[in-house]
Amino acid sequence: MMSKNMRQRALPVVLTALSVALAGIGSAQAKGVTDEDILKDAELTHQIVTHGLGTKGQRYSPLKQINPDTVRNLVPAWAFSFGGEKQRGQQSQPLIHDGKMFVTGSYSRIYALDVKTGQKLWKYEHRLPEGIMPCCDVINRGAAIYGDVVIFGTLDAQLVALNKDTGKVVWRERIDDYKAGYSMTAAPQIVKGKLITGVSGGEFGVMGRVEARDPLTGKMIWMRPVVEGHMGYTYDKDGKAIENGVSGTVNATWPGDLWKTGGAATWQAAYYDPDVDLIFMGTGNPAPWNSWLRPGDNLYSSATVAISPDTGKIVWHYQSTPHDGWDYDGVNEFISFEYKDPKTGNLVKAGGKADRNGFFFVNDRATGKLLNAFPFVSRIDWAKGIDMETGRPIWDDSKRPGNPFVEGAAEGAKGEVVFNAPSFLGGKNQMPMAFSPDTGYFYVPANEWGMDIWNEPVSYKRGAAYLGAGFTIKPLYEDYIGAMRAVDPVSGKIVWEVKNNAPLWGGVLTTGGNLVFYGTPEGYLKAVNAKTGEEVWQFQTGSGVIAPPVTWDDNGEQYVAVVSGWGGAVPLWGGDVAKRVNFLEQGGMVWVFKLHKN
Repeated sequence: MMSKNMRQRALPVVLTALSVALAGIGSAQAKGVTDEDILKDAELTHQIVTHGLGTKGQRYSPLKQINPDTVRNLVPAWAFSFGGEKQRGQQSQPLIHDGKMFVTGSYSRIYALDVKTGQKLWKYEHRLPEGIMPCCDVINRGAAIYGDVVIFGTLDAQLVALNKDTGKVVWRERIDDYKAGYSMTAAPQIVKGKLITGVSGGEFGVMGRVEARDPLTGKMIWMRPVVEGHMGYTYDKDGKAIENGVSGTVNATWPGDLWKTGGAATWQAAYYDPDVDLIFMGTGNPAPWNSWLRPGDNLYSSATVAISPDTGKIVWHYQSTPHDGWDYDGVNEFISFEYKDPKTGNLVKAGGKADRNGFFFVNDRATGKLLNAFPFVSRIDWAKGIDMETGRPIWDDSKRPGNPFVEGAAEGAKGEVVFNAPSFLGGKNQMPMAFSPDTGYFYVPANEWGMDIWNEPVSYKRGAAYLGAGFTIKPLYEDYIGAMRAVDPVSGKIVWEVKNNAPLWGGVLTTGGNLVFYGTPEGYLKAVNAKTGEEVWQFQTGSGVIAPPVTWDDNGEQYVAVVSGWGGAVPLWGGDVAKRVNFLEQGGMVWVFKLHKN
């Protein structure tokens, strides 16, 4: 039996233990979005806490309430306007968590909305300086959420973290100097408790790289350049940089000093596959566009790189366009899926990528080995195919823009003009595709266009465009440019397609309800049958859709949302194509839909 004195001495210990336990409960509740939430995002249908509806980026939801039989009853539940005069270039994918929608707007804005009513809870508008240099409009593709903070990048190359409940700034970190051409447009991703980001600005001779930070403080953990020759770093608790090995070998695939301004911007979101514990990031075009100045493969530009989230080192890479001379980039998303090898019948942990260069690539996601490659557009000029033994393109040398430095050429003369398809805006560009494990198909928003392209002399000047090329984009066909295509990654066949007059520039969502949702520049959000391509529903949003749709459920009701607002690269860079769609109106709205109850 415990004595009175023993009970008195024990009481503070018990109370202290209870206080610690209660504090632990409070802390767990205050954490908000956890690593487990993020890893399970593809299956937790009541929330969306990753860019891609899961770390693998499949953009597939198992929800079935909305299907080909019920979708005719899909009606607006609410709509929200971003307001003001900043009504262009809306490419954001919303996040959904704890009764709130977090959505970014053009010109580096972010909003928290009540997910049931659309009421604005708070807004943060980043103060942008004069002289920002975004390549391809004032867009933003979304945010990341972790713990109690929501984080997004800005056009002046900063990262901003805000309290998800109040909108107050928690931390702000500069990525790089916007005056040198750096910016940030991609949605960050959380991987194993790390904030993974890249950089934009490949047309200004920046250094492409991938960075990992502490999402709660913004402090650097590691940095990995994706231009061969640059040193990578890890960072200690005091922020001191520690050398972590050069990416590749200095001057192995880059001549002279051109690697120092080599481009390869990582301007799309990273994806992560826990099965192989690798981050997948696409890299952009080498700088300058004029390939005659930089003989060699120019690693790691126009490629997919697989990076260890723990060490920040490149584990493998696959370069889809070595020695890129057409601005084909390789920045498009690499989506994990299970590939059934047609020779053995075995399932392989693979990834699929619809590249800007017009080829669809399937790689072993553990090793990078090429498993399949085939066109997903009707015309490819720059290469005759992909050599499956070497993994390299079979170039058509006559389709490389002419050398402006040939003997006897006048000073400042341009090289021979050549016509190439696809255009530099790509067989597919920023708009993310989707993969359905139900059908086994990828749903690719493809475009059919070509370009006249030529090379010109150019030299690097900090903060100035660094192209050394000129171009004019032209449609290939009179009746359509865009085509939503169901692609079989095993057979390489296009199973079905839905043509569209204007280029497709928004992303894709597919569901267990046998539907594919996507938007068009003409303003429609559409739903088609995932197996047949039959259109079963459409809604006019009032402006072009260049953002990916999402879906979630709340108390047994399935919702679909998309951001509407025309803009992006097409009206800025599109040449003859831009003239073809110049009637389209700008805008800035979030639309949310659910089934009408009879």
